[in-house]
Amino acid sequence: VQLQASGGGTVQPGGSLTLSCEAPGFTLDYYAMSWFRQAPGKEREGVSCISSNIGSTDSSTYYADSVKGRFTISRDNAKNTVYLRMDSLKPEDTAVYYCATDTLSNCRGVGRTHDMEIWGKGTQVTVSS
Repeated sequence: VQLQASGGGTVQPGGSLTLSCEAPGFTLDYYAMSWFRQAPGKEREGVSCISSNIGSTDSSTYYADSVKGRFTISRDNAKNTVYLRMDSLKPEDTAVYYCATDTLSNCRGVGRTHDMEIWGKGTQVTVSS
């Protein structure tokens, strides 16, 4: 099983991008999903997590302080896809972004790298003028 992240690109400061995470042949509905990022020379860090909404009316969401108010995580079970909408992008948001899951249904904050069991290949986001 491998997750597929897409939607990265180059954008000017203040711009927006939406990342997508898909899992062909694997149902994401029951799992909390996290986004991580890794900038050059830095450790991979958790950005956001969305819990499963199976059996409930809504999902819980969590954000790192550095992106709170600018990024929005969401999921569409019909499309088996998780999204990360990124607004008001800053140069410090430049990184490779990954989606991942620890295969639990609830988030443990934004997620910890060593807890994740399934990762996708990253997608590069570059914020530059």
